[in-house]
Amino acid sequence: MAPALQPPITSRANARVKQLRAGFAGNARLAGGTVAVEGETMIQGALRSGLRLRSVFLREGVEAPAWLPSGVEVVSLAGEVFASAVDTQRPQGIAALVETPVWTLEAVRTSNPLLLVAVGLQDPGNLGTLIRSAEAFGATAVLTTPGTVSEWNQKSMRASAGSVFRVPVVEVTEVAIAAMKAQGVRMYAAVAGSDGSNVRSALLAAFTGACALMIGNEGAGLGPEWLALADERITIPMPGRVESLNAAVAGSLLLFEAYRQRAQLVPRNCESAL
Repeated sequence: MAPALQPPITSRANARVKQLRAGFAGNARLAGGTVAVEGETMIQGALRSGLRLRSVFLREGVEAPAWLPSGVEVVSLAGEVFASAVDTQRPQGIAALVETPVWTLEAVRTSNPLLLVAVGLQDPGNLGTLIRSAEAFGATAVLTTPGTVSEWNQKSMRASAGSVFRVPVVEVTEVAIAAMKAQGVRMYAAVAGSDGSNVRSALLAAFTGACALMIGNEGAGLGPEWLALADERITIPMPGRVESLNAAVAGSLLLFEAYRQRAQLVPRNCESAL
């Protein structure tokens, strides 16, 4: 049974409306430690990923879906109030504040990690796409450096197609990356093929061991401090007349190559495992 709704909120200055607006703006403090998501697909994706809905907001006239968890708070907003709070041009009439997972670097340590390091990425679409590719190709986690756009940016979340709810994303410093290298994680810096003679084709690199793929800023690439941390500089061989690839495309191709190499080490059936 759908929960009974109170009369719709008609003031844009209402505290609940401000909280929803803060959730869309990425202000976790004002949003009570939550992020806002809009539309049935995103909300259902959060639920399937095991996340808890703090509150659900419906535009006046929209009925509460039958799939909403029992006991969740449902708030009705007047149409113009709902439109003022959400972050999409064509809102579907339903939004929610979601409690997000909190990941730490310790929590994602494994014996043979495959990590993607996003260094100063500013395009939320690129980051979201990389998070989606990280899940698709079995990466352990996505690590972000200071200056990288938030994974909870609305465009990042939409580009991730729900992967952001499941893939560990952890902000790290240069010091933390150096410590990982000292512990045996091999660092690969993705660069353009024209960046020097000490650049190796990614097809010749060995991604089967513990490793991290560093993808640089869309315009400037990896800075000298990050290149200095790399054990090896790699590039994606391209026969066409293109100097470089979009950060999300390059990272996704490298993740696939790492998956391809690692998959060859996995027994295909019981007989090959004997």
